[in-house]
Amino acid sequence: MANVITDETIDYVGILAKLELSEEEKEQAKKDMANMLDYIDMLNELDTEGVEPMSHVFPVHNVFREDIVVNGDTRDQILKNAPEQKDGSFMVPKTVD
Repeated sequence: MANVITDETIDYVGILAKLELSEEEKEQAKKDMANMLDYIDMLNELDTEGVEPMSHVFPVHNVFREDIVVNGDTRDQILKNAPEQKDGSFMVPKTVD
């Protein structure tokens, strides 16, 4: 399938990407985009019957660690550095009227 990329398409993509392309760059971009679309068309012809969808090429399972508190409540120790404190919080000067 011949994918024809128009000048308007290239101009629109240039606007979206905030690119200023010369005429030579526009012609090269048209060829590159057409090649990409041709490749996608070729991939669409592949028989994927029986192939399970995947989100990653490697067999990655849940890699998150358990959410375990390791340092506990050190509020009093942290507030020792505060010049002023009130109700277990740092007190700072008012910055907005």
